[in-house]
Amino acid sequence: MASRMFSGNFTRHIVQSLGKAIALGEYPQGEPLMAEAALCESFDASRTVLREAVKMLTAKGMLDARPRRGTIVLPESHWNLSDPDILNWLLDRKGSLPIISEFADMRLAIEPAAAGLAASNLTDENRQNLIAAIERMEAAARGEDDHLDADIAFHVGILEASGNRFFWNMRHTIEVALRFSIRITNRHKGVDRASVEDHQEILDYILAGDHQAAENQMRSLLLEAKTLLNKALDEEKSRKSQQS
Repeated sequence: MASRMFSGNFTRHIVQSLGKAIALGEYPQGEPLMAEAALCESFDASRTVLREAVKMLTAKGMLDARPRRGTIVLPESHWNLSDPDILNWLLDRKGSLPIISEFADMRLAIEPAAAGLAASNLTDENRQNLIAAIERMEAAARGEDDHLDADIAFHVGILEASGNRFFWNMRHTIEVALRFSIRITNRHKGVDRASVEDHQEILDYILAGDHQAAENQMRSLLLEAKTLLNKALDEEKSRKSQQS
């Protein structure tokens, strides 16, 4: 495989495969990782490529490699959950609803504030991007665009319009988790896509420069999503108790 793949791409392949395996519990936390020679054989990789992949997973907080002690799989509490790769791997677990619910709490802490800041800091480019996102949502309602991509574009656009670089830095994490959570909340709401009208209200307040109303409307939208996630969690717990 290594001979058919650029070194950087092959390293990325190992990071993805090994990282996902760790997230799914195939390598127990707190225990040594498989020996380097065995991993090289498993991936048909050179030691140089494998060590680069381990270095990348170490930077994500998943591994701790030290001389003479080997490489240890770190507990999940050390992992960088804001890393989109890690979040993506965790969401592939069975029973990932609890982490989606925690993510919804984080959104409640960030996105209403971002909407309020957007109302105060909106630039012409931000305005055009948010209007374009709403137009995409309207097109999706007509079956002319992808409703999930359009919904995400709107929420990410608000992070950018906030003018806060830390909020904007969360965009990749927000996008990954939204792809999971939107499907769940829409299913429990009994719809196949988000309400354009609810999002249009947020945009109207932002365009009007109404900081507080934009913040309140975004919070209201996210609280509804959180309620739907709680409902999904309760149903999952009920199923598990019936099976036990």
